[in-house]
Amino acid sequence: MRVTQEKSVFQLAFLPNVFPVNCYLVEEKDGLTLIDAAMPFSAKRILETAEAIGKPITRIALTHAHDDHIGALDVLKMALPDAVVHISARDARLLAGDRSLLPGEPDTPIRGGVPKPGKIKTRPDVLLNDGDAIGSLVAVAAPGHTPGSMAFLDTRTNALIAGDAWQIRGGMAVSGQVQMLFPFPAMATWNKRIALQSARKLTGLRPSLLAVGHGSLLADPEAAMQRTIAAAEKHFQQMSK
Repeated sequence: MRVTQEKSVFQLAFLPNVFPVNCYLVEEKDGLTLIDAAMPFSAKRILETAEAIGKPITRIALTHAHDDHIGALDVLKMALPDAVVHISARDARLLAGDRSLLPGEPDTPIRGGVPKPGKIKTRPDVLLNDGDAIGSLVAVAAPGHTPGSMAFLDTRTNALIAGDAWQIRGGMAVSGQVQMLFPFPAMATWNKRIALQSARKLTGLRPSLLAVGHGSLLADPEAAMQRTIAAAEKHFQQMSK
């Protein structure tokens, strides 16, 4: 595991040279907010990193309910029974193993590693909606990769932890746009067009830092975000011809 710090954000990168899976610790005055729970084997190192920082993990916020973002959730909740678990109201259904679509959602299949019903024992304490506060973070609805994907904006620094709304590993891209050196996030994306809409929304926040599920931290990311949006728009234009 590799730890990288940028202001109040600590990136914990598991298997960084092979198949990078990131989760994040965001430092607050009263403790730490863990964003995502990485892989099942990640719990020990997450807890050790929090101990090294010297603050308790008081909140767990999930960007979405794919296996590589919730893998250590049950183990962490057992170790941290008082930690408050947050996930979007929509992706709470995926966390419980329900892949069914809601009325009005595009009829594209939900992809990726969604847990089987009953596999995850932890039940969320808070069901998030767009604009909800989690300490210094604001939840920003960013559907596309999954129907209920969330990003989290640090109101102190404008750092954006965006889950799989983008990937940086293998070439930066909006969720759903295939990068051959690392195609897996695109393969797990529910709806590419909605993901592009969310990418536009998140770019409009003008983040100072972009932190994603797969790839390194990116400072001053706005220009790169705009380029990936333009590439995705071009892709859709070519597909419609």
